[in-house]
Amino acid sequence: MVVNVGNKEGKVKMVSFMRDTLVNIKGASESDYSQDLKLNTAFNIGEQNNHQGAELMRETLKRNFDIDIKYYAMVDFETFATGVDTLFPNGVEMNAQFSTVDGEKVSEVEVPDDLNMKDGVVPQQTIKVGKQRMDGRTLLNYSRFRKDDEGDFGRTRRQQEVMSAIMHQIKDPTKLFTGSEALGKVFAMTSTNVPFSFLLTNGLGLVGSAGKGIERVTIPENGDWVDAYDMYGGQGLLVDFDAYKKKLYQMGLR
Repeated sequence: MVVNVGNKEGKVKMVSFMRDTLVNIKGASESDYSQDLKLNTAFNIGEQNNHQGAELMRETLKRNFDIDIKYYAMVDFETFATGVDTLFPNGVEMNAQFSTVDGEKVSEVEVPDDLNMKDGVVPQQTIKVGKQRMDGRTLLNYSRFRKDDEGDFGRTRRQQEVMSAIMHQIKDPTKLFTGSEALGKVFAMTSTNVPFSFLLTNGLGLVGSAGKGIERVTIPENGDWVDAYDMYGGQGLLVDFDAYKKKLYQMGLR
């Protein structure tokens, strides 16, 4: 997910790149022009090279979609849940929505509850459809669910909903990184190249930007691809790079 703030419209712009999108990865693809590896492969290859997953991902997005990403943050499950609970002790207001499951409408779903795994067994958590307050663990489980009929696209939509809700409802994002407990649990656990000074200086600006609107895009959009295969024989999504470069340019992402 790429988030753009501080643009001339004063809005937050959020772009989710589907992990199965076929791209060209420098030094790994068969040629400089072949789209023959899935996007999430860039992170895996980079991590094997002295933990450079985020750097290779940034380079790959630049190489294929011509966007420059200045800062990154990698957050694991526990850090995400802790961060949410630090910022929202009363939970985040959500309107939980799921697609059909095997063609049938649902009023609730069972989702994996990874943070409560014990002895290698992952329990299930029930999440009902509709308005509710979610703590960090529930928000994590909601955003990761992909077993409805929308699959990965449903999961991506929920991830954007979660991020949008956090941005809209956050009052003081600096609280996430101030105070010894929050600093120890969250900032130190987050792999990032964002300077601490930048967060303190620009954190409150994020609140104002979210209030002006959040523009959300998924690449590719649901159905806007051609089925193809990567070099390992895995099925992926082949997209029109020129069209999406143009779309990103029009959004102000470059």
